[in-house]
Amino acid sequence: MNLIKGNIKIIDRYIIGKYLGTFIYTLAIFVIIIVVFDLSEKLDDFLKSGLSFWGVLTKYYAGSIPFYINMLSPLINFIAVIFFTAKMADQTEIVPILSGGVSFNRFLFPYFVSASIIFSANLASNLYVLPYTNTLKNSFENTYVKRNDPSTKSNIHMKLDDKTYIYIQSFDNKTNYGYRFSLDNFNGDVLVKKIVADNIKWDSTKRKWQLSNYSIRKIDGLKESMIYGNGKLKDTILDMRPDDFSAYDNVVQNLSTSELAEKIRKERTRGTGIMNDLMFEQYKRYIQPLSAFVLTLIGVALSSRKVRGGVGVSLGIGIFLSFAYIVFNQFTQMFSTKGGLPPFIAVLSPTIVFGLLGLYLLKRAPK
Repeated sequence: MNLIKGNIKIIDRYIIGKYLGTFIYTLAIFVIIIVVFDLSEKLDDFLKSGLSFWGVLTKYYAGSIPFYINMLSPLINFIAVIFFTAKMADQTEIVPILSGGVSFNRFLFPYFVSASIIFSANLASNLYVLPYTNTLKNSFENTYVKRNDPSTKSNIHMKLDDKTYIYIQSFDNKTNYGYRFSLDNFNGDVLVKKIVADNIKWDSTKRKWQLSNYSIRKIDGLKESMIYGNGKLKDTILDMRPDDFSAYDNVVQNLSTSELAEKIRKERTRGTGIMNDLMFEQYKRYIQPLSAFVLTLIGVALSSRKVRGGVGVSLGIGIFLSFAYIVFNQFTQMFSTKGGLPPFIAVLSPTIVFGLLGLYLLKRAPK
């Protein structure tokens, strides 16, 4: 009995080592390939930016490589499991393990230990690392790669709180400069204050908004007063930031977990139409790492049986299913942000569908 337990522990360490080793090795190869293709595609943009190699490395690739790792993780996870499990089955290593009294569920234990490590790494990355690295990547792309893309958002209406409404005719995200600004402050249904300015600019040093050529109208019943600031500047604090007017779709990825929660809270009041994008991003950060368990289950159940054609057949099926998983994720995101599908359902659907597929394949796996 002790000998059997000792052998099981050796097998556990063997599977965990093979799983994580294959995952890291395959992930590194894919990332290198993607970086090479990305470099060849964006080389002209890098040269036009005037940045040194070190500048491109720290301002772009320091942010893009973690993004690629996160994007590829489900695909590589699946391929890694199928590759070395199918190889074990092809070399008839699994049959003696199961014939020796080890149940298939017990055989899955080291796989799920490894999946738990990948899950924890992905979750920590989604919550604490990617918001920072995405800021580097997206800021570089918006400045140097998408330099010809429109950076101005027009006709902005926003509710800052229950009493305050603002309007900006146009806002440029590259200069943080807005034109034709107005603010209406109400007491119930009665207008009590109105501010109009030709221009509004975000002062990142003071973290305040600066109005130029402004006028302030105050209304108290039948009494009114006007303050004119023609040719003058006025600093003011408003509950809004330049990112609230971003013309770029990737700005949501830059928000930290706390900033994202705060933006969702404000969006419930403002109603600018990006709630689905915000909720999808929030749910995705927590739910997407669960793919490590789902794809591991499918991979083991699919490749633990020895098949004619060897490792290639199982690997081919695995690559097809992993791409199907990624495409399914993209479709649910599109239907959520553009078609009105509830974000929670959109994020959870791929996990549920492929989880059910994994349970079905588990029942058909060799016992």
